[in-house]
Amino acid sequence: MFALLAQEPTVVVLCGSTRFMEEMAQANAQETAAGRIVLAPGCDLKTPHSLWADPAAVEALKPMLDALHRAKIRMADEVLVVGDYVGDSTRSEIQYARQLGKTIRYTHPEIEETAE
Repeated sequence: MFALLAQEPTVVVLCGSTRFMEEMAQANAQETAAGRIVLAPGCDLKTPHSLWADPAAVEALKPMLDALHRAKIRMADEVLVVGDYVGDSTRSEIQYARQLGKTIRYTHPEIEETAE
């Protein structure tokens, strides 16, 4: 059912609002099962956690996470935009990926127009 890899796998980075973390987990499983290496957001600041319980911690963490995600975009061969909504942050990531010449795919292709 699953073939061994004959070449280096494609690296795909998941982009999208953290409100779609469940969808990102599903996309991660699908992409991995398709033989791709998946990079994804590692922190969901919308879900309570001791690392960002303090509002000051969030203010310090957010720019670092944004820079880390841009590094993931640079490392990736492709971007997969997850979810049926594109906000300012995701739109900025898409524009950055385009500047780098990355292939961009969407779990909901109908939102591609709103991502411009």
